[in-house]
Amino acid sequence: MTDSNLSFFGRVSLAVGTFVAILGDGQLAAGIKRLRNGESAAPAAPAPVAAPVPAAAPEAPTLKEASPVAALQLLGLLQRDARFVDFVEEDIARYSDTEIGAAARLVHDGCRAVLREHFTIRPVREEAEGSRVTVADGFDATAIRLTGNVVGSAPFHGSISHRGWKVDEVRLPRVAERHDATVIAPAEVEL
Repeated sequence: MTDSNLSFFGRVSLAVGTFVAILGDGQLAAGIKRLRNGESAAPAAPAPVAAPVPAAAPEAPTLKEASPVAALQLLGLLQRDARFVDFVEEDIARYSDTEIGAAARLVHDGCRAVLREHFTIRPVREEAEGSRVTVADGFDATAIRLTGNVVGSAPFHGSISHRGWKVDEVRLPRVAERHDATVIAPAEVEL
């Protein structure tokens, strides 16, 4: 399946992963906002980046297929407790900024409650944002992203612009074997 023709589950998994990534990464959020506005995803004046040239091509990592059930389960919890899907799917053009802000506050509170109930999330770095830090040689590139004028080699000296987020524990409810995870919110029929 091509990237331009993702399956429904692929799109749901991508949407939930992107939602969580946007919450934790201001630069990613800004880039997505630029894309949605029809602009280039890259900032206007990208900083020069010196990329080391590998001596030999590294072995490609083994990719494992992600089960969409957990992503669908999380989406269902966000819908149940925060009306997240209702909010995102609503055409908000006809509402005032005040009305949207009031609704966003309710969605925010519900999303926060879901995250706190089902995940233990902590910062990647404990230092306060704006603190000066040294990033040593051999740092974990999945936990620390260098931005700005990245030249030379470690150790790097800079300021924390975002502490990052890491999940220590996941506590999603168990689901019955016959549970249809694609139904994230049942239709309601009032009698």
